[in-house]
Amino acid sequence: MRIGILTGGGDCPGLNAVIRAVVRSAHLHGDEIVGFRDGWGGVLDGATVELPIERVAGILPRGGTILGTSRRSALEHRDVVRRRFEEQRLDGFIAVGGNGTLFAANELAGEFPIVGVPKTIDNDISGTDRTFGFDTAVHIAAAAIDRLHTTAESHYRNLIVEVMGRNAGWIALHAGLAGGADVILVPERPFDVADVAARVLARRGRGRGFSIIVVAEGATAKDGELVTKGRTDPLGRPLLGGIGHWLEGELEARTRAETRVVVLGHVQRGGTATAYDRVLASRMGQRAHLAVHERRFGTMAALRGPRIELVPLAEATVPNLVPDEELDLAEAFLG
Repeated sequence: MRIGILTGGGDCPGLNAVIRAVVRSAHLHGDEIVGFRDGWGGVLDGATVELPIERVAGILPRGGTILGTSRRSALEHRDVVRRRFEEQRLDGFIAVGGNGTLFAANELAGEFPIVGVPKTIDNDISGTDRTFGFDTAVHIAAAAIDRLHTTAESHYRNLIVEVMGRNAGWIALHAGLAGGADVILVPERPFDVADVAARVLARRGRGRGFSIIVVAEGATAKDGELVTKGRTDPLGRPLLGGIGHWLEGELEARTRAETRVVVLGHVQRGGTATAYDRVLASRMGQRAHLAVHERRFGTMAALRGPRIELVPLAEATVPNLVPDEELDLAEAFLG
């Protein structure tokens, strides 16, 4: 078989592990792999690269993706997609990506032999217990929070840490819990800024002169609006960011305590993946190749308990948000 592969959307630790696993599994089964550069953009532009097993040597620990990525969509160019399948003599296709990439893959799956692999640091794709990249992002954020504790304590400051996650609070919740945050603010539960200030003041009243507040980029105040950068990405979604700075001003005014904000931003996406993400990505990549080899199209490799299974690709189009019960349980570890 001859199989295409692309990596789309935001970059993510573990993407190269997926590519490597697909190529190595294909090599064992006598299949050929051709990579499309820059996500769906490579399909539209016809930008390809052959991926023999020698091409993936040494890429396992590398961050990013050797194929490049973009947020372009092919949904309105099905004729071009069909032409690329014919030109490349493809028997199947593997789309590795997040919400946007897999939404497009699901829409195209009725016409083309496609299998998906869920990738995002945000962990906001349904159908899988975890997405690779999430563990690495949480480790990076938690390590940053650990370092901020000492400077916050030394200067008696409130420190706000803004993390990624778009409309899901998984990174904020897990990094905040791991880093011993005093307050965690997530998109799933709009917050009352007066309540946040009261928590900070209560901590100071108990003799602890500093606070760590973790806020997801998509979190909003009650009766407030989503804070954005005033522009959209290529998929038409608002670019998030700025809630930390807004909260900084509000807390400093309400608590009369020096307050600073740290925006972790794209550092959460960069660098080498954790061992957990490398293994998860490798297992998902191998299963995705076998799904194509077995002609089980319209599916997605997913972590279900300890196993990597195939689930309908359509499940990737449903957002995976933090449930109320997890947020309620987290309260016991805050403040």
